[in-house]
Amino acid sequence: MTVNAIASNSGRIQSAIQRAAARTGIDFDYLLGQAKVESGLNASASATTSSARGLYQFVEQSWLSVMKQHGSEYGLGWAADAISRNASGRMTVSDSATKQAILALRNNPEIASAMAAEHASDNKDALESATGREATGTDLYMAHFLGLGGARRFLANMQSNPGTSAAGLFPAAARANRGVFYNSDGSARSLADVYQRFA
Repeated sequence: MTVNAIASNSGRIQSAIQRAAARTGIDFDYLLGQAKVESGLNASASATTSSARGLYQFVEQSWLSVMKQHGSEYGLGWAADAISRNASGRMTVSDSATKQAILALRNNPEIASAMAAEHASDNKDALESATGREATGTDLYMAHFLGLGGARRFLANMQSNPGTSAAGLFPAAARANRGVFYNSDGSARSLADVYQRFA
C-alpha cells in the first residue's frame, strides 16, 4: 500500500468515526482511541485468539447483538431481520451465507464505527444506571472488552475489593488476553491494575 493510499484510508476511517460520534453523542476521542487500541486503525484486523475482527475487534456474538439492535437504523434491516436469539440467549443466523455477509460488515469502517458508537451509547446508559455515576471512557472500554455484564461485575468487584485478581474473576478473557491480565513476570494483575492500564 502506498503512502497516499494509507493516508487516504486513515482519513476515511477518521471521517467514519467522526460521523458515528456526531450521530450518537459518544466522544470522538474515545472512539478513535478505542479503534487505535483494538486494531491500530486497521479496518481488516483479525485476532488470533478469538473471533474478533475489524476496526473495533467485535467478536461474533457482540456484533450480531448490536447489529440486531441497531442495524435497521443504518439501512441494514436485511441483517437485523436475519438475526435471532435462541433459547440459550445466543444470537444466531439460520442461513450461513447471510451470517458470513453480516460478520463481514465488521471490516467496513463506516458500519463498524457506527455500531461501536451505538454499542458504547447503550453501554453508557446501562453502566450509569448500574453504578449511579457518569460512565468514564475506561468504563465504556471495559464494557466493550468484557461485555456489559462483565463490565458491571468488574466495576462492582473493583469498588469493593480492588486488589482481587482480575484473571481469577475472568479466566476466559485472561486466557485470550494474557498481556492485559498478567504482568511480564507472569504474576496476575489486580482489578485496579487492569482498570488503570485501560485508563
